[in-house]
Amino acid sequence: VATLSGDVPQRKRQTLLGRFQRGELGILVATDVAARGLHIPEVSHVFNYDLPQDAEDYVHRVGRTARLGAEGDAISFACDKYAMTLPDIEAYIEQKIPVEPLTEDLLVMPKAPPRVEPAKSEDTADGEDDGTADASADEGDKPADDKPRRRRRRRRSGSGGSGGGKPPSAGS
Repeated sequence: VATLSGDVPQRKRQTLLGRFQRGELGILVATDVAARGLHIPEVSHVFNYDLPQDAEDYVHRVGRTARLGAEGDAISFACDKYAMTLPDIEAYIEQKIPVEPLTEDLLVMPKAPPRVEPAKSEDTADGEDDGTADASADEGDKPADDKPRRRRRRRRSGSGGSGGGKPPSAGS
């Protein structure tokens, strides 16, 4: 699993896309940064966790699957706020999108397995997050009494800075 968004540096995005295209990553979670201009063969599913306000954006999102006549599915989730754009999208694509209502049994949360702490690892060689993550490490999975932890960076030895931790004052 990897995350692709505008917050990920361009070089890292290209690396993640390459890994996804080679099949090294089975799931790529992406924002609209991945909606246009990418040809990734054999994408079987696209999940929209909201409907875009612009119908053309919908076409670009779901266009990542079923390319060149291949089979593929686009599944969209929409709350009342974003479902309002559905008629505009249907008019733009000139077809109806099947709608399935949520039923009570779909809203039941399964019992969570016991939490296992992931092994600690060093930062990547370039000091950046590699964009891959263990799904169990998501902030939403933390117990309520867990406090967010700050990521600390190690200072590199060498020139520049006294190591005192405070920036020099403007008058120095």
